[in-house]
Amino acid sequence: MIQRNEHFLLAKLKEKVSTRTAVVGVVGLGYVGLPFAVEKAKVGFHVLGVEQNPSRAEKVNRGENYIGDVREEELKEVVAKGLLSAETGFDRVPEMDVIVIAVPTPLTRNLTPDLQYVERVTEAIAKRLRPGQLVSLESTTYPGTTEEVMLPILGKSGLKVEEDFFLVHSPERVDPGNRRYTTRNTTKVVGGVGPRSLEAGVHFYSQTIERVVPVSSAKAAEMVKVFENTFRAVNIALVNELAMLCDRMGLNVWEVLDAAFTKPFGIMPFYPGPGVGGHCIPIDPHYLEWKAKEYNFNTHFIALAGEINRKMPEFTVEKALRLLARDGVPVRGARVLVLGVAYKRDVADHRESPAIEVIRGLKRLGAEVAYHDPLIPSFQDQDLYMKSILLSEDLLASQDLVILATDHSAFDYHELVRRAKRVLDTRGATRHLPKDLTEGKVVLL
Repeated sequence: MIQRNEHFLLAKLKEKVSTRTAVVGVVGLGYVGLPFAVEKAKVGFHVLGVEQNPSRAEKVNRGENYIGDVREEELKEVVAKGLLSAETGFDRVPEMDVIVIAVPTPLTRNLTPDLQYVERVTEAIAKRLRPGQLVSLESTTYPGTTEEVMLPILGKSGLKVEEDFFLVHSPERVDPGNRRYTTRNTTKVVGGVGPRSLEAGVHFYSQTIERVVPVSSAKAAEMVKVFENTFRAVNIALVNELAMLCDRMGLNVWEVLDAAFTKPFGIMPFYPGPGVGGHCIPIDPHYLEWKAKEYNFNTHFIALAGEINRKMPEFTVEKALRLLARDGVPVRGARVLVLGVAYKRDVADHRESPAIEVIRGLKRLGAEVAYHDPLIPSFQDQDLYMKSILLSEDLLASQDLVILATDHSAFDYHELVRRAKRVLDTRGATRHLPKDLTEGKVVLL
């Protein structure tokens, strides 16, 4: 009887998914959740969003976009058709056939995983879980979270995984600002806690994503994502360390890298910067580092990469001080303009931005620091609150130093260099400008 019930529930869920009659719940309508919700609604699924930020939930219901990777006209269309709506609570969980969780997974100040959002959401779902539902965790986390943290909580419902409900991990692969790779054409990895869960998860994601890759377990899927981000963190750390060495040796690291990347095999382009930001690179590798200790294993590359990348804002401040000293300007009272506080080019997101640490470091030393960012009108980071100021020719000319921290495409780099007294370019954005314009003015990181 149990076996028949298992097959019946899975078959019924797959049929609903195939016919687009399945109700899809998306918990967390942020950089991952909202684009996913819109993509599912576009193909006919009825999507119920759970967003505990009331302001965001209201915006969704009005068809107002707040995520750069979502087209507002598409959001408005699916909301107008009644295919997407948002609530702040979990009362409608029983209506959902598929529940996708895309909530933050930050670190504590001690660089240990903070799973409070995953745990709270899972507890809320467990209280309302019903037979036949598929639960998918997309939040990046350490290998084992789905089975070791979520499954016991969901088990409190009295329902059994693989018999009554299905559970998978399918890590998000969102690259904010990337217009080439979207939710639809970015390959999706899915790992289930059992074969029926895997079958359900692959079937669901295959409806709107061009390629789905199944792996043997939820833990394997979790490892895939943290490895992807660790790969980037380690390689970014390598070029950051090279930048610091080239600084000591009087070499132009950008010239070295540009030449190295002309090799058609055996190398992949990575570039240095003032540090790493966003939710993924500064955070996710530490999830794996923390989990490895449970197995009495030290992840040396991960620890060293994190250490190097965290040094970059300090190195940027130190280099800024050298430039001010070269011009005979004492740091106390020096006028410094930071261009860009977003963690990444053309993205309206300042989470973990190294530019903010640069600002904080300069302010601590007594510099008068202002910033301009066309995408971040203001920001609050712990005790630091600032507003973007209007960029003008007079402003650029009045600054003792301009630090280019984020290379937004909206910036006119030719005009920036022409007007500014001195520029510290941490992104290499000016390295291809005419030499007669940059010489004596621009210093690359």
